[in-house]
Amino acid sequence: MKIIELKQTILDDNDQDAQVLRKELQEKKTFLVNLMSSPGSGKTSTLLALKPYLEGRLQWGVMEADIDSDVDTQTLLKAEIPSIQLHTGGMCHLDADMTRQGLKAFDQDNLDLIVLENIGNLVCPAEFDTGAHLNMTILSVPEGDDKPIKYPLMYEKSDVLVINKIDVLEVFDFQKETVEKYARFRNPDIQIFYISALTGEGVKELADFLVKKVGEQL
Repeated sequence: MKIIELKQTILDDNDQDAQVLRKELQEKKTFLVNLMSSPGSGKTSTLLALKPYLEGRLQWGVMEADIDSDVDTQTLLKAEIPSIQLHTGGMCHLDADMTRQGLKAFDQDNLDLIVLENIGNLVCPAEFDTGAHLNMTILSVPEGDDKPIKYPLMYEKSDVLVINKIDVLEVFDFQKETVEKYARFRNPDIQIFYISALTGEGVKELADFLVKKVGEQL
């Protein structure tokens, strides 16, 4: 009996499509960041906090992916951050083709940086290459310092780990040494930033990093 592993076939096809999309974006001089995290970690809040540090340095926009609703997109639009809403119809991730469909609806010709705010969970989004040049995940302090051990693929696939809500470090049993050890066990090359989207601490350093990465790509 012949057994066909459909999931592997789907992933292989998507990986090939993602490579094509990356090349297309490079030709258009657009840098794509795939932003992942669990719900409530502060993805949208981090984007809002980045705004004053990116203005005047980059032309940027956001593609908001949600199963339903447009709450986050409306929040970004009120802050005058160019944004469009992507609805996945129940799917818990985006793949390269879904990302391409969103990009086609976005006026990306004038944008140096596009952030894809992926569906909020720590499993499915890490499995599918979106065609992004950089994978970034946010882990908030209240979630605990053990997440890189419990959700290995997310941290293996992420180039950048942003620890958010450091303003409440004293309230929670969260150890920087522990999260760094676990994250680098999964990915020795992962870059780690500590920020508070609420107070702004560390946000400029993250913005400077993104501007540098976009400049290297362009």
